[in-house]
Amino acid sequence: MDFQTAVKTCLTEKYATFSGRASRSEYWWFVLAAVIMGLVISLLGSWLLSTIFSLALFVPAAAAGSRRLQDTGRPGWYIFIPMGLGLIGQLFFGGRVEIDPTTGMPLDMPGMGQMMFMGLFGIVQLVIVVVFIWWLTRPSDEGENEFGPPPAA
Repeated sequence: MDFQTAVKTCLTEKYATFSGRASRSEYWWFVLAAVIMGLVISLLGSWLLSTIFSLALFVPAAAAGSRRLQDTGRPGWYIFIPMGLGLIGQLFFGGRVEIDPTTGMPLDMPGMGQMMFMGLFGIVQLVIVVVFIWWLTRPSDEGENEFGPPPAA
C-alpha cells in the first residue's frame, strides 16, 4: 500500500474500524503522515490547533493500531495500554513541575518520593513503547488468522 492510499484508508474508509487487519505499510505510512502533520501544526505554535489535531487523530490512530496488532495475531485492544498510560502520565505528572521561563529552573521541586515514582512510571512507559514498536513492526500472520483474512498489500 502506498503513502496516499494508506492515509486515505485510515482517515476515511476505516476511520473507526477496529475489526480486521492492517498491513505494516498501511499502519506505518499513516503514522508517518500523522507525525509530519503534527510537526507542521506544532511549528505554527498554536496549542489549541495541536490539541484539536490530537483529538481528531485519536480514533483513527487507535483503530489503525488495533488492526495492525490483529494482523500480527495479537488482540487489538492492547493498543489502549500505551495510550492509556500516556494519558495517565499526562493527568498525574503533566503539570506537576512549573518552570521559570527566565531561568529554565523549576519553581517548586516535587518531593523525592514523587520524583522516584515519576521516574519508575517513565521507565515502565519506555519498556511498553519498545514492546509495542516491536509488535507493530512484526510481519503479518500468513493466511487468515482469528481476526480475518490478510490485508491487501
